[in-house]
Amino acid sequence: MRRRLINSTLAVVLVVIAVFGVSLVIVETRTIRTSAQESVESEAFRLVGIVDSRLIGGERVDPDVLREQVTENLYARIEIEGRAPIEVGRRPTGDVLEAKVDGERGDITVQQSAEEVAEEIGRTLMIILAVALLAVVAAVLLAVRQAHRLTAPLTDLAETAERLGSGDPRPRHRRYGVPELDRVADVLDASAERIARMLTAERRLAADASHQLRTPLTALSMRLEEISLTDDPATVKEEAAIALGQVERLTDVVQRLLTNSRDPRSGSAIAFDIDEVVKQQIEEWRPAYRSAGRAIVRSGKKGLRAVGTPGAVAQVLATLIENSLMHGAGPVALRTRVTGNQVVVEVTDAGPGVPEDLGARVFERTVSGRNSTGLGLAVARDLAEADGGRLELLQQQPPVFALFLSCEAEQGAEGAQ
Repeated sequence: MRRRLINSTLAVVLVVIAVFGVSLVIVETRTIRTSAQESVESEAFRLVGIVDSRLIGGERVDPDVLREQVTENLYARIEIEGRAPIEVGRRPTGDVLEAKVDGERGDITVQQSAEEVAEEIGRTLMIILAVALLAVVAAVLLAVRQAHRLTAPLTDLAETAERLGSGDPRPRHRRYGVPELDRVADVLDASAERIARMLTAERRLAADASHQLRTPLTALSMRLEEISLTDDPATVKEEAAIALGQVERLTDVVQRLLTNSRDPRSGSAIAFDIDEVVKQQIEEWRPAYRSAGRAIVRSGKKGLRAVGTPGAVAQVLATLIENSLMHGAGPVALRTRVTGNQVVVEVTDAGPGVPEDLGARVFERTVSGRNSTGLGLAVARDLAEADGGRLELLQQQPPVFALFLSCEAEQGAEGAQ
């Protein structure tokens, strides 16, 4: 493209020079010839006047006197009646410019060599040619500069597009002072930002899914181990039913994560019995706590109904229970209560709790005090907020995490009374 721009600019300049240069050469040539001819004629008339005036006045007319009156490089012949012709200057050979004037007392002939006129025309042509060459050089330099100004941004935009295609979605925010190219840069930057957001969302979904699926899969694995260790058909049937329930909740977790990744506000909240969710979580995690030599218990008000998504609430509680199992100590207690128009489920244990330097930052992604991924509480908080609730750390030592959910309307009115 750069070569095309240079060639096209140079072609335009050459055409312009050819058209106007040839015209200028023709005009200047005619002007110089005409000027030289007029100069010769003017010289002839001037000498006629001088000769006539001197003859009328009785003054001497000879070569010495006339030599001072004739312009250099001109040849003059003065013919006076009754006298020999007087010649002043060197008579030119070849082509000449000539002017002849008849006076009252004598005839004057003035000549100039055409070679001198040709030399002057040649000098003029050299000046025109030099100006044309300067114009061509200036045009080439301007074309190179303009081509660089246009092609460099295009090359840069091509590199930006290649970076986007290779998976580097960082916007460059470069502008070039050319409206059309700046518009393309704006579109590429906007596309880069959209791609970056999409990649971030996909990576976040993958991290959340891998972390959140680990908990129910671990519980399911322990349940299957319980089945493999017993020969009692009734126990196998009971454990299998529980395992199937866990599979359903696992499916619900996957669906919930996908839904939240597309639109965190697209919840399917319903009124449900909070006791059933708490009971189900205690039953699922009791074998794991028993293996660790610890207990999991519940207390507080029963018969509470909350508004939310049972699967999401179960996943939030599972995250809190798993954190207590991994990082806590002593028995884990789930306590339900009502405050205002909200149902609260608290999870606490007798462990060291949350370090002082973390505090509320424990809900941020990648923040962890004990070499974990730092995703569990962050995802649990997102799930709670998607249901219109919230997850908070009420106390750091010993740790008390609380899940706040909206009460069912009638229950909220009774609680207010």
